[in-house]
Amino acid sequence: MIKKILLGMTLLMSMVSCTEDYTDWANPQTNPEEEAVSFGNGSVTPEGVINLADVTGDKVKVASIVAPTSTKDTYTPSFKINFDGQSFDIDADGNMAKADLVNYITNKYGKRPTERDIDATLDAWVSNGSTAVKMTTSETFQVKAIPEAPVIENGYYLVGDMFTVKGGDDAVVFDGWNNVSAKQAFKHSDNDVYDDPIFTISFETTKADQYWKIIPKKNADAGNIWAAGVVGPKVDGDASMTGALTNGDAKAGKIAKAGKYKLTINMMDYSYTIEEVNYDPFIYFIGSTDVWSSSDQKLALVDDAKGVYTGFVYIADPNNAGYEFKFQRIAGKWDRAIAASDFVTFKESAIGAANGNLGVKDGEGVYYMDVNLSEGTIEATKVTTMGLIGKFQEWDETKDVPMTWNAEEYCFEATNAGVTADGWKFRMNKKWAVNLGGSLNNLTAGGSDIKVAGNTIKLYPTRKTKDNIYCTVE
Repeated sequence: MIKKILLGMTLLMSMVSCTEDYTDWANPQTNPEEEAVSFGNGSVTPEGVINLADVTGDKVKVASIVAPTSTKDTYTPSFKINFDGQSFDIDADGNMAKADLVNYITNKYGKRPTERDIDATLDAWVSNGSTAVKMTTSETFQVKAIPEAPVIENGYYLVGDMFTVKGGDDAVVFDGWNNVSAKQAFKHSDNDVYDDPIFTISFETTKADQYWKIIPKKNADAGNIWAAGVVGPKVDGDASMTGALTNGDAKAGKIAKAGKYKLTINMMDYSYTIEEVNYDPFIYFIGSTDVWSSSDQKLALVDDAKGVYTGFVYIADPNNAGYEFKFQRIAGKWDRAIAASDFVTFKESAIGAANGNLGVKDGEGVYYMDVNLSEGTIEATKVTTMGLIGKFQEWDETKDVPMTWNAEEYCFEATNAGVTADGWKFRMNKKWAVNLGGSLNNLTAGGSDIKVAGNTIKLYPTRKTKDNIYCTVE
């Protein structure tokens, strides 16, 4: 049953400036019905649940209004509808701008197409042509509406030829069309899917003409991946690198040639983009440290199948603009720069700044970075200590010889270290998780023991002047 809300009002005693808000009205008439509220001798009847997806045009009817009348003068009132302290125009037929209702709902609740019950009141205003006064405000009623948005599931899997594994005699070991695994899952942020409708997955095809479709997570969870809701292009065998998706009568897309790819889907507009991935040997750090003017610190590619880059960067903020940065794929070039939107997971100190830049939350210092572009993860671990450990101090893990950061030379340094030729290494944060060894001119993570004696040690970890991490021993 639709609730009817009576409107109560009294005679205006005078016309006043439109900035005045009158509340001292006479006692309104009462209605014996339990659901009645006061607003004079008029009434307002709210609509039932409004599905905004069904609303055509730029207006939406939210109520039926019978205007209150005045015994003093003939007048035509205007109306305002109020949601949570915000006022919007509404005409005498109860129509308000669809955009106003949509914007209010999405700003307050998000875009998820769930029924929203909005507490509302109605104001009646009257004007003499030069000034206006608010006659009265109704008691609260509800506008019920469902935002217009497509179906977006909480997760998706990619199925297709590229995930089928064959063993001896060409027997199928894993059917990539009728099974799903963790590596087939699209990556997504921790945000609600209606606030962030972007999903990504990286994969490799070893043959040409590999076909694919997209399976909603709910289908996989229910054990029936081909249930309703499967997503794909509208044309079977579509080899386009960009296009539209559908979840009704979905067809199979096609990857025309072998290679490494990243598939991005936007489920708010049901579109997809496929990019062929060629990972460059380095990505270049640029940010507040050098006032966004230099990209000479860099991370090196350590896994060309997944696009994993590691290394050290020094982060500072000389202009108090924030400890923010991006990575350039080509030094000095902003095309396809790597920013917060390229990641779904931020670990340790790494954060995504509100303006789309990357950042760290632990302030100035040297950080060890681990960037996985295919999986969209970035880890930034602050170097609290860089030390020397080796036979010269009997590999005592409690007594790493500390090094000091030299911000002018971009190096860690130690004097009177006393390292010996029978083996030593660099160790970060007094743990073995990140340790450096090998050749003095090309130190690598987990490299062999360094067998050079000396007292003055300088470690250059940021690849600022060379492509390698290196050190000097004197």
